[in-house]
Amino acid sequence: MTQELIDLKKSILEGRYADALAIVDELEGMSKKAILRQIKSFLRILLIHLIKNQVERRLTNFWMASVRNAIREIKEVNLKDNKISYYINLNEWESLMEEEVIEDAIADASDEVMNGAYNQFQLAEMIDINQIIQTALKFLALTYSYSAKELPTVVAENLIQLPGGEDWKAGRR
Repeated sequence: MTQELIDLKKSILEGRYADALAIVDELEGMSKKAILRQIKSFLRILLIHLIKNQVERRLTNFWMASVRNAIREIKEVNLKDNKISYYINLNEWESLMEEEVIEDAIADASDEVMNGAYNQFQLAEMIDINQIIQTALKFLALTYSYSAKELPTVVAENLIQLPGGEDWKAGRR
């Protein structure tokens, strides 16, 4: 990006405004790619923990914190600077998960579920991907409806609804 800024400055100083605008477009594209990469990373974390929950049927403090943090970060990163629009709209999450993120999440979760007892292919056969995606969509929808201040409590209330959630809440792990 540093080289692009140098080129942008040079283009402006030399009066080559078409070149400068092309560089600005390139910088915008680079910025959006970085933001989408960051969102996908947090989405993958959310999916990993939902997969683990579905197979192991329990929750842990660490899983709760990871999901809560992933949702909070997705909310923050997904909201554009204008504070009224998003990089990923609510109706775009499902295709993003199905096309780009779920397979990586399954592969990564295979290292963690039941202490790595299953490879990614075995794990993929064990889980209900559609249910995981629907649960993830439920959590992602919260980012459009609740403030950053309200979100951690609402996420926790929704996590308790998952298998093992009541046991976690009651301290029965």
